[in-house]
Amino acid sequence: MKRFVIGCCVLAAALLLSGRLLAQAPPATARATAPDIPFESVPNFLQFPPDVYLGESMGVARNSKGNIFVYHRRDDTRLHEFDANGKFVREWLPQSYGFEFAHKVRVDSEDNVWVVDEGTNMIIKMSPAGKVLMVLGRRPEAVEGAVESPTGDPPTDQPYIFGRPTDVAWDPQGNIFIPDGYINHRVVKFDKNGRFIRKVGSNLRGNQPYQFNTPHSIAVDALGNVYVADRGNRRIQVFDNNLVLRAIYDTVGAPWEVCISPGPHQYLFSSNSNPDSNTPAASWDVSGEIYKMELDGRVVGKFGRAGKAVGQFQTVHGIDCRNPDELIISEISAWRVQKIRLRQTTTTSSR
Repeated sequence: MKRFVIGCCVLAAALLLSGRLLAQAPPATARATAPDIPFESVPNFLQFPPDVYLGESMGVARNSKGNIFVYHRRDDTRLHEFDANGKFVREWLPQSYGFEFAHKVRVDSEDNVWVVDEGTNMIIKMSPAGKVLMVLGRRPEAVEGAVESPTGDPPTDQPYIFGRPTDVAWDPQGNIFIPDGYINHRVVKFDKNGRFIRKVGSNLRGNQPYQFNTPHSIAVDALGNVYVADRGNRRIQVFDNNLVLRAIYDTVGAPWEVCISPGPHQYLFSSNSNPDSNTPAASWDVSGEIYKMELDGRVVGKFGRAGKAVGQFQTVHGIDCRNPDELIISEISAWRVQKIRLRQTTTTSSR
């Protein structure tokens, strides 16, 4: 795997040694050669009441008790909670003003539940009891019509206004990082109280360092480094806590979702998801797998492939890796959530 480490003293040398400009997006076939990790899917582990079912499963997350939260698009956007054994517990905030078009759910270190809704342009923080604690962003007025991708002038790049945000993550100090992904191609950092600190990227797509083309997912490691799934550029950009670029990983396909396990030894998981439109059909042959990586970008192994059967993945959109050997994975096109158990195996990291 090619890895690019960037600092004020080594940038020029790194560019020369790479043999190409760092800004160039990798070809569509750029995928690391990595050993397959054996795994199994636990069938039918979520248990539903008769009137409850999943739609497009956009996000999944577990709290410290092992309870599972699924944020999904059904007749309306819903947030459902299940216990650690998969038994249905309750629905959170039914018919909420902030729920319109689900994109992601995450749980922080204090078991607060956060949802990211690209339809309302809002990120909502809820206590473990379900009380709304913080709202970032604002839902557009109904008279303004639906939120769409711009076709003319780009939207205004404002600190507290989002354009179809995609995810949320936190550093150990509680600072908040939000990829503002489909319209504003940027990552925004706020303090723990929701005050703007800084951003990287802009309201324009780009493939240069510090630019994004649909930043689709985000994760932060124990040292506060920020990993951004730059999906449209088929790469992961890694920043320090001040959003200074540290590295680019570009041989794991198009990362739709990234997740970092808690540690003490942390792993980075990245999904090269097959397109949710199911076209072109040939995309199934070059996508669908999930990579397990060291934080420095070395690939430990990969597992899965595109498909609709149990143990295959049909457009992975969410990964919970609280337990790195037992992942909870949500899929758009299959309308399901799978529990995946990785089997222990000896692997050699790929560079």
